[in-house]
Amino acid sequence: MTEDELIRGCIKEEASCQKEVFHRYAGRMLGVCNRYARNSADAEDILQDAFIKVFEKIHQFKFEGSFEGWIRRIMVNTALKKYSLRRYEKEVSGYEIRDRDESGIEPSAYAHLTQKELLDLINNLPEGYRLIFNLYVIEGYQHDEIAEMLGIQPGTSRSQLVKARNMLQKQILQLRKVAV
Repeated sequence: MTEDELIRGCIKEEASCQKEVFHRYAGRMLGVCNRYARNSADAEDILQDAFIKVFEKIHQFKFEGSFEGWIRRIMVNTALKKYSLRRYEKEVSGYEIRDRDESGIEPSAYAHLTQKELLDLINNLPEGYRLIFNLYVIEGYQHDEIAEMLGIQPGTSRSQLVKARNMLQKQILQLRKVAV
């Protein structure tokens, strides 16, 4: 069955089409959810809530652009709603990092890390930093878009990204010292 046929079946609320869409995209979308969730149970909750929204809103899909991209945006928005702005502001205001260390970081400092280790480091960032890092670096949103999604200023998005990167650099350098 083609993607268009599946979408049209979902619009008609055909359970077999909904099941197939879920099976086709759930694995990749769980990866998206895991980048925003604190643990696998939260990621699965986000995935489930987001797929409910996908099927509720599927009639709004205009058959323009990527269907997977459309689903991904719903996943990200669902995750952002789970971690509300209030929680984001509380965490960011309670955490302070010094300005960037000018020494920078060499690619060799993180080359020894596996993808899982790098994702674990990202997942251990404070929630606000992690959300902005994921939205900007992994999802490819611009600071203006992130600001609109989170109800913050673009400058806040930029500064939180810098702080997230600094924190990751420190964690990577620390891991490197332990490994040596």
